[in-house]
Amino acid sequence: MVPLHRGRIINFASLLSFQGGFTVPAYAASKGALANLTRSLSNEWSKEGVYVNAIAPGYIETDMNEKLLQDPMRLSQISERIPAGRWGRPEDFAGPVVFLASKACQYVCGEVLVVDGVSASLF
Repeated sequence: MVPLHRGRIINFASLLSFQGGFTVPAYAASKGALANLTRSLSNEWSKEGVYVNAIAPGYIETDMNEKLLQDPMRLSQISERIPAGRWGRPEDFAGPVVFLASKACQYVCGEVLVVDGVSASLF
């Protein structure tokens, strides 16, 4: 049976969805909750043709990270752990968003796609 309603919901989680962060417990808790909400809504709505997934960014050059980007020591510590050799940029999310919103992703449900320039096996 083909669902009458179809759609895609793409949430933005964080790497802190999977690990606690320093000095940001409320942020980490809310992003962890968003990752689980993504999975729960996917379980509920996939049968109706509404696919819910999320993207979990790593360190991205945005205003939110301005203090980290301006702290030479912390910037160096973080940058050394990114095998891609750079922090992410907002435009790095165009491809993942298009994928999650496309027919190519019609059997992907409840996934939290990490986009961070790092191999998961490194941490």
